[in-house]
Amino acid sequence: MRVAALIPAAGAGTRLGLGPKAFVEVAGRSLLGRSAAALVPHVDEVLVALPAGLRLPDDVPARAVTGGATRQASVRALLQATEADVVLVHDAARPFLPGGVVQAVIAAAAEVGAATAALPVADTLVRAHGAAWGHLTPREGLWAVQTPQGFRRAALLAAHEAALADDFAATDDAGLIARAGGEVRLVPGDARLFKVTTPGDLHLARALAPVWDAGAS
Repeated sequence: MRVAALIPAAGAGTRLGLGPKAFVEVAGRSLLGRSAAALVPHVDEVLVALPAGLRLPDDVPARAVTGGATRQASVRALLQATEADVVLVHDAARPFLPGGVVQAVIAAAAEVGAATAALPVADTLVRAHGAAWGHLTPREGLWAVQTPQGFRRAALLAAHEAALADDFAATDDAGLIARAGGEVRLVPGDARLFKVTTPGDLHLARALAPVWDAGAS
């Protein structure tokens, strides 16, 4: 079984406001470089979708393709650029990726066809009315979805092609598999797998990086 890791990194990172988010550095290494390095020991190849005209930073052990206008289009381009049996799709902006999570997602994807790292929701959830407290939403059975997400490549590519034909957009790839009627197994993720989206997230990443780099992963 051949496994490829796919990293869609063609986004502009507008909420962070520092240019292409994947290129933002944390403790001397780009978010993309950290994510790719975490995947390399567990897969046969790493492919990255980049904005047109940009090149991979020197610290990224991967092969690059040109991404699309949306994350979904970038993942489709990555799927078309590999012949792996199983693919992992991972956000470059989740740089602290434990190896155990990677292996668990690969195993689950190979067994049932699709899987994603996720964590049970711990916070109280409220549906707002504007800026006011609306009503509580029970958190039992709710999970916060992370990446990596793993798939049999043929099934994910078919789900992408169906979504393209229907002009349907999903927030992640597991959603496309679920839309097509496929099973997606939830694999326990990790609190450190947070996504760097806002300046506050970046501060947290810079605080965590020295501990992570010292081998606490």
